[in-house]
Amino acid sequence: MAAAAGRGSKICLPVHLAIFIWYLFTVWSNCSLQTSDKHPGVRSYGGRWKYLTFINLVMQTVFFGFCVLVDVIHAVLPVKRTRSGTPLILTNIRDFYFTVLAFPVGSFVFASFWTLYTYDRELVYPKFLDEIIPIWLNHALHTVIMPLLLVQMYLQNHKYMRTKGIFSLALFAALYLSWVLWVHHASGIWVYPIMAHLSPVGLCIFLGGASLTMAPLYLLGEKLNHMMWSTTEEEEKLVDDWNPH
Repeated sequence: MAAAAGRGSKICLPVHLAIFIWYLFTVWSNCSLQTSDKHPGVRSYGGRWKYLTFINLVMQTVFFGFCVLVDVIHAVLPVKRTRSGTPLILTNIRDFYFTVLAFPVGSFVFASFWTLYTYDRELVYPKFLDEIIPIWLNHALHTVIMPLLLVQMYLQNHKYMRTKGIFSLALFAALYLSWVLWVHHASGIWVYPIMAHLSPVGLCIFLGGASLTMAPLYLLGEKLNHMMWSTTEEEEKLVDDWNPH
């Protein structure tokens, strides 16, 4: 079955466990930061949960923890029993989580942060944050996520359901934008510095453009997944043709 295809639990389990531990350490390091009066953001309304970077960090941690669970189940059960029932349901949940949230949101955090940082870092990550957030943690939050997602894509084939996936991703984007606007309404602060520099029209264009980039990122994940696994899928189709059920 293509959806459950992978490089094998002997490889996937230790890699997933290592990545999961890395993310747990990153979450702990992030939450242990001592903020200053220069950057009271985590003490203001919404705390860390108003930042997409932190939400994504938690999502990645939960995802790879879930991958460890699925790997353990696949390691202890016979192959035939992983193709139906609870193991198959868990595999489908893993695929949905990766294709709808982990990859699109993670790649969006990576691409949007470094695009704005390159243009003008003060719009997204003011220089004084270098005194608060260690360089390694900045890269853990905004850089390392991308290669780890590609490692996951290489390790396991994921089933994409385009219509359902893009709709679910759009729902997530709408909910997060609603949260950002509510934070501003309730506290008078913008989550990201760039928003304070935009006119109402500019803000609508910015938020709309950011939301619209989610669908292409979903399609990018689908394309990359197909490129990595097309040969395997063709081989499995040949096996199914020779071994009809």
